[in-house]
Amino acid sequence: MKLTVVGGGSTYTPELIDGFARLRDTLPIEELVLVDPAADRLELVGGLARRIFARQGHPGRIVTTADLDAGVDGADAVLLQLRVGGQAARQQDETWPLGCGCVGQETTGAGGLAKALRTVPVVLDIADRVRRANPRAWIIDFTNPVGIVTRALLRAGHRAVGLCNVAIGFQRRFAGLLDVTPSEIHLDHVGLNHLTWETAVRLGGPEGEDVLPALLTGHGDAIAADLHLPRPLLDRLGVVPSYYLRYYYAHDEVVRELRTKPSRASEVARMEQQLLEMYGDPALDEKPALLARRGGAYYSEAAVDLAAALLTGSGSPYQVVNTYNDGTLPFLPDDAVIEVQAAVGPKGATPLPVTPVDPLYAGLTANVTAYEDLALDAALRGGRDRVFRALLAHPLIGQHAYAETLTDELLAHNREHLAWA
Repeated sequence: MKLTVVGGGSTYTPELIDGFARLRDTLPIEELVLVDPAADRLELVGGLARRIFARQGHPGRIVTTADLDAGVDGADAVLLQLRVGGQAARQQDETWPLGCGCVGQETTGAGGLAKALRTVPVVLDIADRVRRANPRAWIIDFTNPVGIVTRALLRAGHRAVGLCNVAIGFQRRFAGLLDVTPSEIHLDHVGLNHLTWETAVRLGGPEGEDVLPALLTGHGDAIAADLHLPRPLLDRLGVVPSYYLRYYYAHDEVVRELRTKPSRASEVARMEQQLLEMYGDPALDEKPALLARRGGAYYSEAAVDLAAALLTGSGSPYQVVNTYNDGTLPFLPDDAVIEVQAAVGPKGATPLPVTPVDPLYAGLTANVTAYEDLALDAALRGGRDRVFRALLAHPLIGQHAYAETLTDELLAHNREHLAWA
């Protein structure tokens, strides 16, 4: 089995490598290719990756290359974890929207749209080259904004599934609070990527007992603290929102915070420099503890589980993924990409039935879906007016004066990445 990671020079990659090494019986990789144009980073990450495999006795071969076509040739699955423009572009995404009093964030709002515009054309080019190399290859997308990128891939006819680590993080957290194994936790996880709610927490499987009310009663303070949301709000909702819902439920509070502290991008940039220095140590043969602060917790386990299900039919039978709606949420178009529990196997992902969604969540989900449709249109066809329409549709923006200003700012900061600008 051959797997390729595009963006293999990312400081995330040792987390992925650690999972591949630990879970080799679930996903028996014979060749792992790390593809990245940044030769200096790739050398450091590739060296650590080989040492991690060696330490854990993994027999697989690790190859590093800047040649995308060579890297994807014959691959059974390709994982995408790239960041067009690097941390410098992320720093911009997180700062210029604040001038209008709007959240600056790399996956939602104006910053998220900028990332989508930079990313979608690049990902589609990569996917076309993967398809030429092996039409049966699966593409697993971890590149943000996952929902929009996965929608672009599926619309273009690619064998693609989107992946996020939010659900697996909740699964692990709830399992710890309940003192059970993660495999015993099944989430009724519903919404869009980075716009989801846990509407039930079931023990044992899709038909298991819902223990969410007990979780909120016994551990509501801890869960609320994790989300940086007030406990009374969770009690009134009766569900657990993704921490990304804080950008909606406490928007102005978040903007005030972001204006008074260093950006997450600047923190990550400093952390990445430290990590790369560590990766260059020839004695290091395991992922360093600092990597846990980088983000992407449990990404490796989710990626292994998904790849194993798609390629071999093993792994967990039900997984939270991003895939076509196909009637699952009746208030959304069939070709919307939703994030829900799905049955996953070699034929792809089929969403499980979802109980009727409260209008409080359905309304916001439909609104953001409309934005994502306009965002994808802007990413595929370009044009200032399409960018403006997407920004005007976003519930975190919505006012025409803000949309006009943010359109100008977005274009000014991203011209080098937009062929049409």
